[in-house]
Amino acid sequence: MRRWLTAAGLVMALGAGSGACASEKKEEKTFVGADEVCGDAFAGPLAEMVEKATGDKLFFAKSPKGMERVVAALKDGYESGRPWAAGDTLCLLRPKGAKQTDKGGVKFSMYSPQDVEGEGLSAGQDLYTMGVQSVVGRGNAALFFECVTPQLKGSDKTPLRIQGGFGRGESDAPDTREYRNLNMTILHAVSLKLVKALDCENNGGLPKDPVLTPK
Repeated sequence: MRRWLTAAGLVMALGAGSGACASEKKEEKTFVGADEVCGDAFAGPLAEMVEKATGDKLFFAKSPKGMERVVAALKDGYESGRPWAAGDTLCLLRPKGAKQTDKGGVKFSMYSPQDVEGEGLSAGQDLYTMGVQSVVGRGNAALFFECVTPQLKGSDKTPLRIQGGFGRGESDAPDTREYRNLNMTILHAVSLKLVKALDCENNGGLPKDPVLTPK
């Protein structure tokens, strides 16, 4: 149902980076904690949430310019006039020592109106009440919201439709309501950073604190 969100987690066809480092000194520069992995994407208490959700403490360091790429991609998508656009990855989470397939992270794209019509879900997913639509699964979460911003001409009449997704990658964390809420809490917090960068009116309709209420 979703363009890039699956019940198994967030799937992103991106390069994973280089292999093992030649020395411990090099390794220390290559792998960082969740609070540094993509600049300040997960700064503060959010870093501990990411570590808990993924079950990992060190990640392959990525560019701190993820937010800039996402904002540019969403603007380009909106200005193209197409009903949806692929967007970009804000942060790729690849744990130290992980297999090539073990990738999580956060991505934002522009969704088509038909993507939130009806309430059909993939197996194992639940609808929440936050935003235009919010979906949570064992290892992932998706959040749909709209942005009216002075940065985009015409968005007061036709808002920018944003779909955010978080995937924790491979994890031994249990499939409980606590961990499903954790997935959504992480995505909500990063989404608030995006609406700030885009100057979205009324935080894109998102509450200051996450609403974790299943439908």
